[in-house]
Amino acid sequence: MYNLVERVEKMKPVLIGIAGGTASGKTTIAEKIYDASLSYGTVAIIKIDDYYKSLDHLSFDERKKINYDHPNAYDIELLISHLNDLLNNKAVKQPIYDFAKHTRSKQIKKINPASVIIVEGIMTFAIPELRKMFEVKIFVDTPDDVRFIRRLTRNLDFRGRTVESVIDQYLTTVRPMHLTFVEPSKKYADIIIPEGGKNKVAIDFLVAKIVNILKEEINW
Repeated sequence: MYNLVERVEKMKPVLIGIAGGTASGKTTIAEKIYDASLSYGTVAIIKIDDYYKSLDHLSFDERKKINYDHPNAYDIELLISHLNDLLNNKAVKQPIYDFAKHTRSKQIKKINPASVIIVEGIMTFAIPELRKMFEVKIFVDTPDDVRFIRRLTRNLDFRGRTVESVIDQYLTTVRPMHLTFVEPSKKYADIIIPEGGKNKVAIDFLVAKIVNILKEEINW
């Protein structure tokens, strides 16, 4: 009989996908799952926005014109390769995206294998080859006006954008792509959480479900 540490090390990683519109509260949900899962093993969080394609070959003005709210903006091949490596207990070197420069940073982040791997992003379920990998699929459903205000605040405070650029991007790409790709992908979710991170009842239910999966994996 293995002790708890040995069982955790040998368990099959649980891959969880979190999707939803921009600024819907995906990161908050991911952090709640992260905190609850730590008692049962290690946890890694991957944001698919860090897997935007490298655009170093384009000028800054050209990079600003790219539609970053389309599935084609992502390096899906690299992301899936990294997830498969993690599922096979291999560490990966994750790219880090620089949102102010609209390209990848020169830095990378080492992600070690984990008992729970959380992948979050607006297109998490809109990309078929990525969607089918998840054991649990969560969609965070938050009203459009709330999401826009959050996005505006975040991009002004942390991503070096102007009010005009945020509004223009929202109207020309973010909202149309949300209606085309993100909202329709909600039908693939196992669990839909209204109101994002403020829905304590839904979050408690979700965390309990994931804890049960982890307990089954380690024969708790």
